[in-house]
Amino acid sequence: MSGAPLPLLGTFHEFSVAVEDVRAGVEFYERLGFTQATTTDTYTHPYGVLSDGRLFIGLHQRNGPSPTLTFVRPGVAQSVPAFERAGIELTACRIGEEVFNELAFLDPCGQAVAVLEARTYSPVDRAATEPSLCGDFAEVSLPVTDFSRAQAFWEPLGFVAADEAQHPYAHLTLTSDHLDLAFHQPRLCERPMLVFRDADLPARLALLRERGVSFAATPRALSCAAALLEGPDGTPLLLLPAED
Repeated sequence: MSGAPLPLLGTFHEFSVAVEDVRAGVEFYERLGFTQATTTDTYTHPYGVLSDGRLFIGLHQRNGPSPTLTFVRPGVAQSVPAFERAGIELTACRIGEEVFNELAFLDPCGQAVAVLEARTYSPVDRAATEPSLCGDFAEVSLPVTDFSRAQAFWEPLGFVAADEAQHPYAHLTLTSDHLDLAFHQPRLCERPMLVFRDADLPARLALLRERGVSFAATPRALSCAAALLEGPDGTPLLLLPAED
């Protein structure tokens, strides 16, 4: 077991989105081959979680920032001073013996982030090597106007930036032990995207069409064949070929 200290954010928990109808969201992702996880009674609002073994998508029937990158850090209450020392201005700080402890803040580009004291669902009986019909989950890509500024914010939180790439669109990838992020220009897509890759994308798209899945218009800036799906909450799912 690694003795490395836990990153300030802890470990990635879920890509949290606000939906009008949890059941519709569950049915959409199950249709794409995701598995539903068993949720706890932490929340009073309707809540569902879908997973492909690597990515967990939380569907929250409530108002609030959406999407939110949600992490889990045990002892989150004791970590508040560490967030303050890191220069992070909290937008929410629910701490106490009678509440579920949770912190929230925004990154420089307005992306919502939450840090919880504990998991809100049980693990799924599914290996990370069993991709959904979308292919292998690669990263969450955020719309960012200033890559350098965003990189300077996220790297101290446990992410390591690679070199900026131009194919299949201008982007900067940041890796971590539990989640890879990427930055893309808002002109490509104004919303955070879930990015998937597959070595035989044409065959995968043909299978999705056989299942009656509808596709949205792909961004014109892409320099390769790709496909775009849109979740019931408006989340873009970008399907790309495998990297060379």
